[in-house]
Amino acid sequence: MQLRSILAGAAALALFAMPAFAADYVGGAVKSADIGGKMVLTGANDMTLYIFDKDTAGVTNCYDKCATNWPPLLADADAKPEGDFTLVDRTDGTKMWAYKAMPLYFWKDDMKAGDITGDGVGGVWHLAVE
Repeated sequence: MQLRSILAGAAALALFAMPAFAADYVGGAVKSADIGGKMVLTGANDMTLYIFDKDTAGVTNCYDKCATNWPPLLADADAKPEGDFTLVDRTDGTKMWAYKAMPLYFWKDDMKAGDITGDGVGGVWHLAVE
């Protein structure tokens, strides 16, 4: 009986440790997950997405080394805007996803779903929150 209680407690704890996924957008390219009580946007790979204060609405300013550290959430060539999700043209001819016109990025140091190690980096990177 005691073993069953321990296992039940461990299972409950595991549920709270993992992000809870809530919704899919733009054909599953973007999702949302409850991470620490915030509905944070993630990519299809369940990795956290971020916005960059040096971007402006509909314009990305993250290229070269910046884009190596903060890979953009690239869109398929045939992707179409949907609701709050729009497309941003990059100088290399690719397109990336934006939420409420702000381009979306991953952070190279996030290793697993639910990681938010990029939040606050340099004072200019922030979680993409619904």
